[in-house]
Amino acid sequence: MILLDGKKTSAEVKAVIKKDVEEFVSKGGKKPHLAAILVGSDGASETYVASKVRSCSEVGFDSTLERMPSQTTEEELLAKIDEFNKNADIDGFIVQLPLPNHIDEQKVTTTIFPEKDVDGFHPVNVGRMALGQPAYISATPYGITQMLEQYKIETSGKHCVVIGRSNIVGSPMSILMAKNSKYANCTVTLTHSRTKNLEEFTKAADIVIVALGKPAFLTGEMIKEGAVVIDVGITRVPDDSKKSGFRIQGDADFKSCAEKASYITPVPGGVGLMTVASLMKNTLAAAKNEIYG
Repeated sequence: MILLDGKKTSAEVKAVIKKDVEEFVSKGGKKPHLAAILVGSDGASETYVASKVRSCSEVGFDSTLERMPSQTTEEELLAKIDEFNKNADIDGFIVQLPLPNHIDEQKVTTTIFPEKDVDGFHPVNVGRMALGQPAYISATPYGITQMLEQYKIETSGKHCVVIGRSNIVGSPMSILMAKNSKYANCTVTLTHSRTKNLEEFTKAADIVIVALGKPAFLTGEMIKEGAVVIDVGITRVPDDSKKSGFRIQGDADFKSCAEKASYITPVPGGVGLMTVASLMKNTLAAAKNEIYG
């Protein structure tokens, strides 16, 4: 079994970005500027945003973090988004999800200009990605494809089962893995909470990408010998043995899956770090006007 080390791989990706930024700035380009809006104080969101701000510093970006209280109205958030849309110094920005229940996430997503949507959630970017046109690809699926490439994992002609159909991970992931490109060309089965006899699909899969949000859902009994397991899940599970009072658990039961898998991502230290690295890549592309220039 080979561990797909997100820490190592993301560091390699960010090193390339840092060098690219230095060259871009030395030739007169502006420092890329990534902004983030955080509404409320969700623990996981705080962790994600802190990682993104730290990564900006590592690769030579400017960054802005706009904190807004949980009682922020939808109108106030949309006004802030409009402000960032019109700010020429900001190359790309994200609104950290999830949002409080009284705010419509879809309305928020579609209000961000597609050319600044470095999270790749806007319908324009999703549609362009599906059609094979230049687009900002959702950071998590983008990070997974980069990880497959870095480890040179053969995917062509393989059966890939994606568990979870969210617009952020599952659905775009299924499209990317089916595309006619080097680290794709899979036959893809998209499964979800209503799929019957799920084990029949996962046991036949060469690659399993699990993004369901259910801790330790995928077990070793559900995969075949030699399968590649990509775990997107990240849940805080109560654990009194930890100082924090919780541990981070993925959607795969790591111990049992690792006994059969050929490659597997750990949680933490796997896909999450590649998600942040991919966000940096999208922001650099935005600064260079490579997608919508």
